[in-house]
Amino acid sequence: MNNNINKHIINEIADNIMRYIFFICSIFSVIVVFSICIFIFIYSIPIFKEVGFLNFVFGMNWSPSSKEFGIFPMIVGSVYITILSTILGGGFGFFTAVYISMFAPSKLKTILSQVIDLLAGIPSIVYGFFGMAVLVPFLKNISPNNIGEGVLAGSIILAVMILPTITSITKYNLEAVYKYYYDGAIALGNTHSQAVFGVIVKAAKSGIFSAIVLGMGRAIGETMAVMMVAGNAPFIPKDLFSYFRTMTINIALEMGYATGIHRSALIATAFVLLIFILIINIILSLLKRNNLYFSFSLSSLFNKNKELKNDINNFSFKNIKMQVSTVKADILKYISIIASIIATLFLVFIVVFILVRGLPHINFNLLFGKSNNSQMTLLPAIVSTAMILFMSLIIAIPLGVFAAIYLTEYSKAKSKLISVIRIFTDSLSGIPSIVFGLFGMLVFANLFGIGRSILAGSLTLVLIILPSIIRQTEETLLSIPSSLREGSLALGASKVRTIFKIVLPCGFSGIMTSVILSIGRIVGESAALIYTAGAVRYMPRGYLSSGSTFSVMMWMFSSEGLYINQTFATASILLIMIIFLNALLFFVNKKLKKDY
Repeated sequence: MNNNINKHIINEIADNIMRYIFFICSIFSVIVVFSICIFIFIYSIPIFKEVGFLNFVFGMNWSPSSKEFGIFPMIVGSVYITILSTILGGGFGFFTAVYISMFAPSKLKTILSQVIDLLAGIPSIVYGFFGMAVLVPFLKNISPNNIGEGVLAGSIILAVMILPTITSITKYNLEAVYKYYYDGAIALGNTHSQAVFGVIVKAAKSGIFSAIVLGMGRAIGETMAVMMVAGNAPFIPKDLFSYFRTMTINIALEMGYATGIHRSALIATAFVLLIFILIINIILSLLKRNNLYFSFSLSSLFNKNKELKNDINNFSFKNIKMQVSTVKADILKYISIIASIIATLFLVFIVVFILVRGLPHINFNLLFGKSNNSQMTLLPAIVSTAMILFMSLIIAIPLGVFAAIYLTEYSKAKSKLISVIRIFTDSLSGIPSIVFGLFGMLVFANLFGIGRSILAGSLTLVLIILPSIIRQTEETLLSIPSSLREGSLALGASKVRTIFKIVLPCGFSGIMTSVILSIGRIVGESAALIYTAGAVRYMPRGYLSSGSTFSVMMWMFSSEGLYINQTFATASILLIMIIFLNALLFFVNKKLKKDY
């Protein structure tokens, strides 16, 4: 009897301890978001005192040597390219999603979906290099002023980058609405095309708009890809072939040598960028709260979403004016077919072009040769990438999984605290990588005294991948039947034992999905690592020494202009890695479908 009592007390103590650990992990995102905002603001104060906030934001001249710090041209450049890329990427993404989800045969639908998912994971540095090597020379030939770089080149590259994201999210929303309204629309005498464009698209319009807003968030925060094709002049662009500079490019170009008030001005640029991202997140939160709710990830394409079901059930055909004529519906259908063909071929062309140019140059010397002053090889990148992957994942996985456990297993229905945690987690996922890089440099490298090192880069990447691990794991745990938990508790198991012995094993496939996605993000990251892990060509001596991952090494190859073949080869290796991760993700998701 006493043994049972003691065992019960021990289990209760263990449950309480683990609950506090889960809670601390869950509020980590809140702490990080506040920390980023506070540190960025504190380091921005000197420039605000020097020139004034309004003069800094609306100043027309940027000349650090003359102590002129006005970022209005960069703000205009950021807004300009974001709007243009969103129009291009949003339009093609929407029609591509309509074709894949509503008109494509089942086998073709599966292939196109996998292609889109694959292209969503391609590192931005690869897109940027393609733009520099192919798009810029092409535009230069048709440009009236013989300039290939500029607004048009940057907009096209950004549009291609955000297209897979917009397509995937729009496709998910269309398919979710389809189940509830298609049969009713057909029963009222509509053709398939009329039902799609007159009912399904209109019913899913808020989710589609949310996808476009997310695309805008990525576009305004992109750095490396745009920097390679923008021309990077700090002036307001006059036409599509004018050089321009965005806020993120401004930070990336000059932070490496900036000191004093100049350094503060660059950090203040990041603060203004955070304000823009905050506005986008507020718009997105309002859309989620007042309209159809959506939550996108590769696994959420087949996970059930109760909030979405409830909102759709409350939606009425009375809200839809079914006035799409047969001719108009058929025209829209053919537009979606043409758009999907163009988008898919363009995206596939990028992959094939890189592989064709890069694969012949992959050899033993490139991969495992010794780097020196006259030769750059990828061996240091292989070692640095492996070290960063290990350190980032070993920290981020427990943090993310434990946070998700608290949100799913210990939260109360409609808890304000849980809502706040989720809002901050989503906000963390929307912060541009260049801002994470600044924060990592200020805190990990400088304040903690780690310096530019693999450890500083790893800690920075933990913050970047943490939101996706939390949200992905949370979705997976929510999909596990509550009867499994109830059965375990009824047999006398403690809550913590139930979580580790029943819940987590059942959600293993979903957790693995988040890990694979995180690996892809780490492998493709560059902007956040240049000022935290470093950009060097030599072999790292340990976690406290600098190191360059594949993406950073590729940036070094391309920026020096002497290693074009090596750049193509590195891009090919990155693509091969993404293809492998995508295939692995496909099989993991397939298993998860069978399980649930």
